[in-house]
Amino acid sequence: MSEMIHAIEEWLMEYGIFGLFFVSFADSSFFPIPPDVLLIPMGISNPESVLWYAFITTVASVLGAILGWFIGKKLGRPVLRFIISEERIQKVENYFTKYGAMAILISAFTPIPYKVFTIFAGISNIRLRVLVIWSIIGRGARFFLEAAIIMVMGVQAKTFIEENFSLLTLAGGLIILVVFFVYIMVKKRNKAA
Repeated sequence: MSEMIHAIEEWLMEYGIFGLFFVSFADSSFFPIPPDVLLIPMGISNPESVLWYAFITTVASVLGAILGWFIGKKLGRPVLRFIISEERIQKVENYFTKYGAMAILISAFTPIPYKVFTIFAGISNIRLRVLVIWSIIGRGARFFLEAAIIMVMGVQAKTFIEENFSLLTLAGGLIILVVFFVYIMVKKRNKAA
């Protein structure tokens, strides 16, 4: 399977920015290959265009999130039953009802499979506008962070990102969660006062 994925990555790389757009779009709704595998080598080989690549990746990813939302809205549970159990679907749907925007933001920024969250956003009737806004923020932060690392580190960025990026994004996701829960606590305290 990994050989097939690697062959697809190489094939998409031949199409340059169009391959990057496709994989970024598809990753947010149905495709197993994340856009980072094209964004990073393209950015390293052409650092003067890395911000443009990050922009294209963000736009395509948000458009793919909209498709994921429609998949969830129209096909919903039958599609997700191929990925996770009904019990987990129910749990996630309950969390989405409470924390939908935050879940979208965290999944957009971290290495968590984003497509699952875009589909759940449709199933859970999260407003499309909410999905788009938080996807722009989360996906933009992720891809522009990669671009910034490439601009600063050059060729060494590939190794640094491969070794540390998951940890960096998970730490960022944890910080987002802490800030969110502090905000909720302060809001509750102000209502009680």
